[in-house]
Amino acid sequence: MGSALPAVAAGFGTCLSLIVSIGAQNAFVLRQGLQRHAVPLVVAICIVSDVALIAIGVGGFAGIVNTRPWLMTTAAVLGGLFVIGYGLLAARRAFRPAAMEVGSGTTGSRRRAALTCLGVTWLNPQAHLEAVFIIGSVAAGYGTLRWEFGAGALVASCLWFVCLGFGARLLTGVFTRPIAWRILDGTIATIMVTIGTSLLVSA
Repeated sequence: MGSALPAVAAGFGTCLSLIVSIGAQNAFVLRQGLQRHAVPLVVAICIVSDVALIAIGVGGFAGIVNTRPWLMTTAAVLGGLFVIGYGLLAARRAFRPAAMEVGSGTTGSRRRAALTCLGVTWLNPQAHLEAVFIIGSVAAGYGTLRWEFGAGALVASCLWFVCLGFGARLLTGVFTRPIAWRILDGTIATIMVTIGTSLLVSA
């Protein structure tokens, strides 16, 4: 057990350093958390998705994909278009005259929230790069302890999404003002369009 702890700690630190950034998935989870809409569902989807992606990476799938570049090109194009589309929707919200009510529960169906969450996760090559390629590659260096490394990464992922989704409500007071929502949606739109454009260019 003692020899496994460094691998677990390394996995935890590696995943946390990758996941704590403003990206398409985190921006979506933050917004859902602020609106208190379908938060448990969204957080669960993110965690289960990360479990699958990290398991694929630790299991060695990264090496297979490296021999088939067209897979990443296709993912980059689809992901870029999806992320740009979501960014344009955020831009439209930013120009609306009224603010959304925090915790109102009138922000669309749970099905729509789930599909959007799946989209910003599985159509996002950044998530594949981090969870499958980077974590998978680093885990390979731990040999027989690679699954312990992966376990540490999963713990970090779970903690992050739980804190982001359920902790966002602590900012409720700030987002009772229309200008706060405008700034948030404007920032999300900029991030999404930038990420989506870079994905299309890289493809």
